[in-house]
Parts: sequence; C-alpha cells; structure tokens
Amino acid sequence: MANRELARLRLLQLTSPNLPTGAFAYSQGLEWACDCGWVNNFDHCTDWLQSLLEESISYLELPLLIRLYHAAAADDRARFQHCSDWLMASRETSELRHEEQQRAWALMNLLQQLPDSQLWPKLASWQNALRKSQLGSYALAAHYWHIPVSELLMAYSWSWLENAVNTAIKLVPLGQSDGQQLLYRLSPEIVPAIAQACALTDDDIGPSTQAQAIACSRHESQYSRLFRS
Repeated sequence: MANRELARLRLLQLTSPNLPTGAFAYSQGLEWACDCGWVNNFDHCTDWLQSLLEESISYLELPLLIRLYHAAAADDRARFQHCSDWLMASRETSELRHEEQQRAWALMNLLQQLPDSQLWPKLASWQNALRKSQLGSYALAAHYWHIPVSELLMAYSWSWLENAVNTAIKLVPLGQSDGQQLLYRLSPEIVPAIAQACALTDDDIGPSTQAQAIACSRHESQYSRLFRS
C-alpha cells in the first residue's frame, strides 16, 4: 500500500467516532441547554452547534491543533508544551477541563498500545503535554503518520461535528433523518472555519462561547443527566 493511501487510512482511524477516548460520554453543555429549554428543536440545535463551530472550534481547537502539529514537526517540545497548556487554560469550566484531560489520557494510552516504534519515544518523552491536551496526541500521531495538517483539520472538524450531532439526536431529541439533515446543513461551515483558524495570529486565539460555559457550569450540578459533561 502506498504511503499516501496508508496516511489517509490512519487519519480515518485517528478521527473515527469509534476511537475509544470517551467522546460519546460528553455533551459539552448541550445536555443542560436542552434541559433548560435553550435547545429544544432542530433550528435551535443548528444555531447552537454553528455557534460552537464558529466561536470555539475555529478560534481555539483548530488554531492550536495547527501549532501543535508544527511544533511536533519541528521537534519543539517547549512550543508543544506551551500550546497544550494554552488549550487547558482556555477550558472555562471544571467539566470541560476534566473532559480534555480524560480524553487526552485515553488517546495517549491508546497510541502507546499500537505497534509503532517510531511514535513510542515521543509519546514517552512528551507525555506531560500529551496528558493535558487530546489535541497533542492528534498532532503528534498525524505528523509521524505523514498526514497533512490540512487533512487533519478537516477530519478533526468533521469528527467533532458528527459526535455533536449524535449527542443532539439523544438529547433534543432528533430523529436519525434529522441528524443527517443537520450534518448536511452544517458541514459546509467547516471549510470557512478552517480558513479562519489558519488566518489567526496567536493574539487572536480564544473562544467566545459564554452560553456553553454557563451550560457546562450548570450541568455540574444538574439533578439527572446522561452525559459526564
């Protein structure tokens, strides 16, 4: 199999919803937003997810994923650690920080179990950063598997959207056909979100998702819930 084809398959594996990092266990505030009535139909859900894509994914996760990827390529451990710390510091609630850390641990441990001797040394020596940010392991693995950063950004964004829609199907609730309609409506927004992320300077990076922060904070003490955050 050609290296290019293998890289694409590795990318599909890395961003698959079936990757056992616990993404399915988190609603990122949507559970409380549904419970309090902020999100209770298809249009509300569209607005909620679009705002997260435009104000968080494109202004925080994607630009930091770019920087982590380039730090891994340059073997710049200090920059890699800085970006990992930056992401953790930008998580506004204890639930979001807990999710980031738990999924970071899960992804790092998963990669350590794969038979990739080239990746193992970096996983061991950079684990302080990898334990804080799941994006760190995505970036490091993508670099060593020769996955272009542009394809990593596209696949990561799609993976986030697909997981968010699956969560909405359970919570709003939506039907499976509604979920496909939601994916179809929001997927074109991924391309401009990536373009925005690529254009940001360091001073521009940071989310503006006050409603999500409130929802995650209130979810911490929600009486009955299906999701961990």
